[in-house]
Amino acid sequence: MAEDFTSQDSPLSRAYSDGNHTVSIDIYEDGEGGWLLEIVDEHNNSTVWEDVFDTDEEALQEALDALKEEGVGAFIGPAEESGSWEAP
Repeated sequence: MAEDFTSQDSPLSRAYSDGNHTVSIDIYEDGEGGWLLEIVDEHNNSTVWEDVFDTDEEALQEALDALKEEGVGAFIGPAEESGSWEAP
């Protein structure tokens, strides 16, 4: 019998601001013991990592590193089109 899985957000999920932009770092369980990472901008555009992380701490560090290296602007999509794309 298959168990119903309810994804659980990590307590490490948070907002991240730089300048005039704020994004949401969303980290949540994948149902198989790993953690998924998504950055969502103020227009509800989302960047999702294909990699699954062993811990939520690793996922958070990856997000912070990417935001620092690429800048928040790299994760801000257009206001008129909400959608998803892969991490840079």
